[in-house]
Amino acid sequence: MLIQLSIRDIVLIERLDLAFETGLSVLTGETGAGKSILLDSLSLALGGRGDGGLVRHGEEKGQVTAVFDVSGTHAARQLLRENGIDDDGDLIFRRIQSADGRTRASINDQPVSVQLMRQAGQLLVEIHGQHDDRALIDTDAHRTLLDAFAALSDEVRQLSGLYKTWKDAERAFRTHRARVEAAAREADYIRASVEELEALAPQDGEEDELAEQRSRMQKAERIAGDISEASEFLNGNASPVPLIGSLVRRLERKSHEAPGLLEETVELLDTALNHLSNAQMGIEAALRKTEFDPRELERVEERLFALRAAGRKYSVAVADLPALTEKMIADLADLDAGEEKLAELEKLTSAAKAEYDRAAVVLSGKRRHGAEALAEAVMAELPALKLERARFMVEVASDPEAATAEGIDTVEFHVQTNPGTRPGPIMKVASGGELSRFLLALKVALADRGSAPTLVFDEIDTGVGGAVADAIGQRLKRLSEKVQVLSVTHAPQVAARAATHLLISKGPAGQGSDKIATQVATMEPEHRTEEIARMLAGASVTDEARAAAKRLLAGGG
Repeated sequence: MLIQLSIRDIVLIERLDLAFETGLSVLTGETGAGKSILLDSLSLALGGRGDGGLVRHGEEKGQVTAVFDVSGTHAARQLLRENGIDDDGDLIFRRIQSADGRTRASINDQPVSVQLMRQAGQLLVEIHGQHDDRALIDTDAHRTLLDAFAALSDEVRQLSGLYKTWKDAERAFRTHRARVEAAAREADYIRASVEELEALAPQDGEEDELAEQRSRMQKAERIAGDISEASEFLNGNASPVPLIGSLVRRLERKSHEAPGLLEETVELLDTALNHLSNAQMGIEAALRKTEFDPRELERVEERLFALRAAGRKYSVAVADLPALTEKMIADLADLDAGEEKLAELEKLTSAAKAEYDRAAVVLSGKRRHGAEALAEAVMAELPALKLERARFMVEVASDPEAATAEGIDTVEFHVQTNPGTRPGPIMKVASGGELSRFLLALKVALADRGSAPTLVFDEIDTGVGGAVADAIGQRLKRLSEKVQVLSVTHAPQVAARAATHLLISKGPAGQGSDKIATQVATMEPEHRTEEIARMLAGASVTDEARAAAKRLLAGGG
C-alpha cells in the first residue's frame, strides 16, 4: 500500500508530506483547490509522463516521492530484483522534474529508467477516473482480470511452459529441416569437401607449429653453409694446420742451433696449433647440430602450403579448418540421416503441440465458466449503481489457430446499457459516467484478486447523487476491506464512509506571502461534519446541512 507521498515545488504545491492509512481515504475540497495536482504528482512518481510545466513557478525543479509497503513476494519486488534493484524495506519511488523538461527517476535511491518505474508503478497503483480507460481498453487486460477472478494464474503459467516447449521443438524442427535442405542442395560439394578435408586432416595449432619448424630449418640451413665453409677451410686440403705444424717442427730443430732466438716464436706457433685444433672440433660439433634432412624441410613446406591453400579455398583461417571439417562432416551426417532425425523432430513437435492444445482447451473451458461467474458478480452490483437495466457480459472467443503463451482465448468485456440496444465492447457502448460505475462494479467483484494493492478513483461519482452516490460509497468501503482505496470525491455520501478524510484547500504559501499554495489537512472527526455539510449545502452551510452530515457520518461506518 501507499504509506507516504511527499511533494516539493509541483504546480501550486510548495511543500507537502502526506501519510496514508489502510482502508478508504477520501480527498475533498472546492473545485480548483488542487486535487488533480495531487493525482498528477502521484502519477509522476509512478513513471507518468513528465512536463516542465509541472514545476512550481520560479523554481528550477520539483520532486515527488512515493513510499510503498508491500509484501516480500509482491510482483513489484520481483520485477525490481530482476532488474538489479535492491528491494529491502519500503519501496521508495522518487521522480525529479526539471523546469527544462528533463526528469530523473530512482527507486530505493538507485537510478532507473522511466519505463521500469512505470512498470513497477502499475503493479502498485491503479488510477481510475470517469474518462480513464486504461483498465478497460486493452482486451489482454480483460483476460488477465478474468484469470485472476477465476484463480487460473497457475494454469496460465503451466500453459505458458507447454507453449514454450512446443515452440522450441517447432524451432528445432524448422532449423534441422533447413539444414537438411541446404545440405541436399550442396550434397556433391559437401562430400567432395569432406573427402578432401579428411584426407588433409588439419589439426588445431598445426599451422603455427609448422611455420615455426620451417623457420627454424631455414635458419639452420643458412648457418650450416657458413659452418661447412669454415670446416672445409680448417679441415680440407687448404687447411693451414699441416703447414703450421711442419713449420713448428723445422723451427724446433733450428732453435737448438741458435739458443734464445726462436723458442718464444715456436711456443706461440704451438699455441696457435692447439687453438686451431680446438676450433676444428668446435666447427665439427656445430656442423653436427645443424645437420637436417632437406627432404624434411620440403615436407614441412608442402604441408604448410597445403593447409594455407585449403584455407583460401574454403575462405576460412587455417586455424578454423578443423572446425570446418567437423561442421561439414555433421552436415553430411545430417544429409545421410536427415530424414530419420527430421521425422523424429516432427513427432516431438506434434506431441508438444497436442499437449498444449489439450491444456489450452481445458483452460478455455475454465475461462468460460469463470466468465459466467464474473458477469454474475458484476451484474449483482449494477442495480444499486443505477444500472439496473444494463447487462455486463464477458465474451470468450477461442481460436486454436491464434494460439499464444496465454492460450487460445480472446476475452472482451461487453455491455448492454438499455434493453433493446445492441450489446458491444464496453469502451464503445458505455458513456463516461456509466464506464466509471461499470469499472467500480468490476473492481468490487474482483476484490483483491485482480487489482493493485492501491486503487485511486478520481471523481467517479461525478454527475450522480443520492442513492447512487451512496451505493458508490458503500462499494468503495467494501473494496477498501481488501485493498487500499483513495478517492477524490465531491459526493458527501462517499466522503462520509472514509476512514481517513483529507481536505484540500488553497491559500497563502506562508504568513505574509503573496504566493498561493495548495494545502492538505487530515480532518479530525469534529471537523468532518462541517466539511460534509459544505459538500451538501454549498457555500452557505445550514443547520439542516449539518444535521444531514451527522446522519451520513453515523451511517457511514
